[in-house]
Amino acid sequence: MTDLTDPERSSLPDLSFHTLVEQMVAGIYVIQDDRFVYSNATWAGIAGYTAEEVTGMSLAQIVPPDFLEVVRSRIRDRLASSPPSMHFITRGMHRDGGVRLVEVHGSRITYRGRPAVMGVGVDVTDRVRNEEELRRSREQLQALAAYTANKLEEQRLAMARDVHDVLGGMLTSIKMDATRIQRRAESPEMQALTQGLIALTQQTIDTVKQISEALRPSALDHLDLSVALANELREFTRRSGVPHSLDAQADTLRLLPRRTMAVYRIFQEGLTNVSRHSKARHVAVTLRVANEQLHLALHDDGCGFDTAAPGGSALGLLSMSERAREIGGELHIASAPGQGTRLSLRAPLL
Repeated sequence: MTDLTDPERSSLPDLSFHTLVEQMVAGIYVIQDDRFVYSNATWAGIAGYTAEEVTGMSLAQIVPPDFLEVVRSRIRDRLASSPPSMHFITRGMHRDGGVRLVEVHGSRITYRGRPAVMGVGVDVTDRVRNEEELRRSREQLQALAAYTANKLEEQRLAMARDVHDVLGGMLTSIKMDATRIQRRAESPEMQALTQGLIALTQQTIDTVKQISEALRPSALDHLDLSVALANELREFTRRSGVPHSLDAQADTLRLLPRRTMAVYRIFQEGLTNVSRHSKARHVAVTLRVANEQLHLALHDDGCGFDTAAPGGSALGLLSMSERAREIGGELHIASAPGQGTRLSLRAPLL
């Protein structure tokens, strides 16, 4: 092997190699007998030293005490050729007392006739910290999304109850009073006015029921999931004019309320996307239970989309994915331009 510590070597290839090593943006080092016997300027700079200062330093002077034995063990493994090379992130002490994270790839070599470890290292402190910060941010975002979804469901439930019980009750009282007035009305004009009022009140009551049902489908509380999906599909076809088919081989499917609502909202958002974006002529839905898993699939024959490209429904897809994750499920979206879209949800029953 070329003697990296001797810049006075006379052969041109050795000088060129030495110049190349010294100018590399990655750190180069050689460890032998628990000491650095060679370091280029980049490797030394990671720890805040010069190459001359690092050469001859022991591992204990650069590696944190709580990580020293881990490093020594990995060096022994490489010297024993098990494995002969290794790639990992290690920790090093900077001259100022701080800790730097270094990604190294070390291999066993023969240096001046004896076994040694030569490695290439890159300071990844900022990268790792940024990745950790990004991971924490994602976890916080997921927690916030879950909290927001739960609070929204609580608000929907409370509003549905108020709309159905309070507002619906008030409208029913108005209708009853109007009916009493109609019975006592003597003039044709008063009869016509009260008849119109009764009809308008009934229409408002029906609207209130629809609003309440949209906020919190009663089938989820009193029947089962398959009935709620069937009702939603009928309403979808009524609004959009797109025919549908439902193959539900999971009769009387009753899940925990939280899981039921998550599956229903995913399904509801999927139908919303079909209505808004797909230009579909038909929607097919299948519901299965197998191996303690719920399998729900929604397929449309619409225009499809590029799943890798950002689009207007990105937030809706994100919402569905987060709801699936919250109940331990998996959501898959398969689509391509001109080939329709298939939404598949798999989630545990318990």
